Amino acid sequence: MRVVSVNVSSARTVPWRGRSIATGIFKEPIAGRIRVETLGLAGDAQADLAVHGGRAKAMYVYPSEHYPFWRSEYPGMELGWGTFGENLTTEGLIETEVRIGDTLRIGSVAATVSQPRFPCYKLGIKFGRKDIIERFRRSGRSGFYVAVSQPGDVAAGDPIEVLDRAKGQPTVADVVRARGGEDEA
Repeated sequence: MRVVSVNVSSARTVPWRGRSIATGIFKEPIAGRIRVETLGLAGDAQADLAVHGGRAKAMYVYPSEHYPFWRSEYPGMELGWGTFGENLTTEGLIETEVRIGDTLRIGSVAATVSQPRFPCYKLGIKFGRKDIIERFRRSGRSGFYVAVSQPGDVAAGDPIEVLDRAKGQPTVADVVRARGGEDEA
């Protein structure tokens, strides 16, 4: 398991339904190490702290393994790392295997899996299409948030280690299904 890309953004103002709104969803990969504190990555912005960021949502993690699916769903669309607004694009951490409460070492950061991501309308703004929100929800490819228990730093290429499994707790995928967020196969 490893970090594939570390992604941050400044808040920007974009038009939406005849008004201007602020968003931090336009994440871009960065080079080098970046500091991670209990409220997130240095230099990363969340525009609406009522629903984004905070201690329980310090970082959003998204599996790189999902990108081929989305590239087939949206052929011709540029889908670089960070497209889904994730702070960390990872390899080897899939929602069906990660449990709520699992403790991870990511670089020198200790973090606990807190909840899946259920996207708001801003993902639709990023994609320029409303259907992405429902398609994202139905795909079960949610990614997940982590709470930072030990600040540190992280960079692309860093290993990810499971420090403690939350045995008996639901997987991220279980929580998504319970909320009606994944089609049954």
